[in-house]
Amino acid sequence: MTQLGARAVVLGGSMGGVLAARVLAESYAEVVVVERDRVLGVSTPRRGAPHTVHAHGLHARGHLILEELFPGLTQELRDAGVPTGDLGEMRWFFNGRRIQPARTGLVSVTAPRPVLENHVRNRVAATANVTLVEECDVLGLVTTGDHEQVVGVRVRRRTDQAETEVLDADLVVDATGRGSRTPAWLDELGFQRPEEERVKVGLAYTTRHYRIRPDMFDGVQSINPVASPAHPRGAFFGQVAPDVCILSLTGVLGDYPPTDPDAFLEFVRSLPVADVYEAVRDAEALDEAVSFRFPASVRRRYDRLLRFPARLLVVGDAFCSFNPVYGQGMSVAAIQAMTLRSHLRLGRPPEPHRFFADLSRVVDTPWDISAGGDLDFPGVEGRRNLKVRIGNAYMARLQYAATKDPEVTNGFMRVAGLMDPPQALMRPAMVRRVLRHAIRRPGPGPSWRDATPPGSGVERGR
Repeated sequence: MTQLGARAVVLGGSMGGVLAARVLAESYAEVVVVERDRVLGVSTPRRGAPHTVHAHGLHARGHLILEELFPGLTQELRDAGVPTGDLGEMRWFFNGRRIQPARTGLVSVTAPRPVLENHVRNRVAATANVTLVEECDVLGLVTTGDHEQVVGVRVRRRTDQAETEVLDADLVVDATGRGSRTPAWLDELGFQRPEEERVKVGLAYTTRHYRIRPDMFDGVQSINPVASPAHPRGAFFGQVAPDVCILSLTGVLGDYPPTDPDAFLEFVRSLPVADVYEAVRDAEALDEAVSFRFPASVRRRYDRLLRFPARLLVVGDAFCSFNPVYGQGMSVAAIQAMTLRSHLRLGRPPEPHRFFADLSRVVDTPWDISAGGDLDFPGVEGRRNLKVRIGNAYMARLQYAATKDPEVTNGFMRVAGLMDPPQALMRPAMVRRVLRHAIRRPGPGPSWRDATPPGSGVERGR
């Protein structure tokens, strides 16, 4: 493969950054990843990534890409005790109803995020021409005199009496996440900041880990009551190790799941189905509950900028940050890495405008899925155009049809796993299946507490 330069510098050592480094190593003599935290060998949540304590999943297309970039990774994870399973065979609840399980052939990896990142990061760090510089702050960009081209970054290591250093670079890739300073750097250099699209969902996660009991999951990998407008409290409850499971509660629009143990359990009891409460009410908790807030999904429209400095790219959450309940983040980062690889394989350094145009097309579908789904909640601020209204009306029918027909579940999971475009759900054969069960938009399923008289046995959604 053609070597495109002496050195590429990646800012940020989380999933988006290390995946970018993996493909850059094919085209640059040296790749340097600059990370503010200590990350090598770290498989627990770190200060710079507090969201990683909460439930994560690597689903379908993201899993396939990582297996392509790191052959044997899936088996390596399984050997380390990480659960894997079929995305369609989990116990999913939408609008208070369980959808039919379906064998989709799509793999879901439910490793703790720090564990998965550690395995991927170790693979990248073992690449001969990749160096990870840990505990190092990025201070700014270095450009040519006219600011039209980035030629390096200024950094300072987090040690006593450390001085500012300049890392020369033929390409700089910003993968620093939602807190990216590229918009501010552009402003300082005389460029326009990118426009931002925001969907304010007011989400919070609160998470605890429990010791697994044999009866908790009844053979499924996870139990997921997904929030809906009628049942806005949700949960992701799944196995993450041979004897450990995770419970992440979700609340939107300021309805934050509490961290107090009794209040946490009461929030679990308020979910529309009994399955999670029955599993954890007498379970052994392994830690205290911790909470993380996600105010809004943010899409930065770098693709619309008329001027942008050469030899600088932006990827990952720095480009577009999605509501995490849709489980898209790591998969989208993987797709972006493959987009970067396709530009590198053209035999010339990536041109920012063309790259951002392609990256925008990559995020169009997951953005429509997450932003459109969030706008189904009446309290979420945002523009509900005809596409959003029709899409949500049809999705409610489709999710109801999936409670009757596993073929609908299969199609739904292929779109949710970013294998097929949303238009696949509008193919005539699928529409016929959906309308067979739901010509009109169905109402929500009842809460188990409303449907179960006090003192009676609890009917679980199995």
